[in-house]
Amino acid sequence: MIGFIGSVFSPWYKWSGRRDPANHCCINVATYGPGARFTMTDRGRAALRTTDDALTVGPSSMHWQDGKLEISLDEISGPPIISRVRGTITLTPQAVTGVELPLTTDGAHIWRPFAPIADITVDLEADGWQWDGHGYFDANFGTRALEADFDFWTWGRYPTATGATCFYDATLRDGSGFETAIAFDRDGGAAHVAAPPLTPFKRSLWQVKRETRADPGVTPKQRLNMLDAPFYSRSTVDTVLNGEAVTGVHEALDLTRYRQPLLKPMLACRVPRRAGWTF
Repeated sequence: MIGFIGSVFSPWYKWSGRRDPANHCCINVATYGPGARFTMTDRGRAALRTTDDALTVGPSSMHWQDGKLEISLDEISGPPIISRVRGTITLTPQAVTGVELPLTTDGAHIWRPFAPIADITVDLEADGWQWDGHGYFDANFGTRALEADFDFWTWGRYPTATGATCFYDATLRDGSGFETAIAFDRDGGAAHVAAPPLTPFKRSLWQVKRETRADPGVTPKQRLNMLDAPFYSRSTVDTVLNGEAVTGVHEALDLTRYRQPLLKPMLACRVPRRAGWTF
């Protein structure tokens, strides 16, 4: 689930010239497995309300309450299954970090991993969509379009015996590269660590290139396909880090593909625009 102010993957935001981020806000929800749903409604400024501890976009909201992030959802999923996605999610951080990492030298893009280790309770109004498990909460901020500065990036978060390790590996449009590996502990501590080699593995169904970190001689392997688009892949991946077998969430984002104009009408079929809203 992602809350957007300035919905970076909305064709409507792109077509608007990105002049008014608040006029293109969204609560994106994706569920996986049988009966999977995807919601990403691009809403106008009238649907947005913010306070120091809450974000509301139309019928859905998230707010901090007693150290927990309480999320209330009431969305309509897009094709191929059009239906209501409604319910609550509660995320409880084990700790909140102080890490804020620039992804470009001028600080135009920032990664903020608020709670790399958290507990989560999901209670959605559909059979089998109630569970407790392991959660994660981060944020990205930017003053330029992603495709203006990046050609490709991968990101991965892997739970470990001592906490969790996150990797960012990016290729920028000027030909330079960015890479970082940060290990988080359960008390919110964070440290840069040496990363095993960047290792390619099988491309996605849309043939998006994928790579992540793995010990020498190990080839990462997809365990579950979560979200597959012409320019984006999200999946759970098995790999080995410093001798420890781990399974984490991996993303690959091909911004060279995303820059292609013909992709935007395809996205509009999955991202409806609803400019009006009344509270």
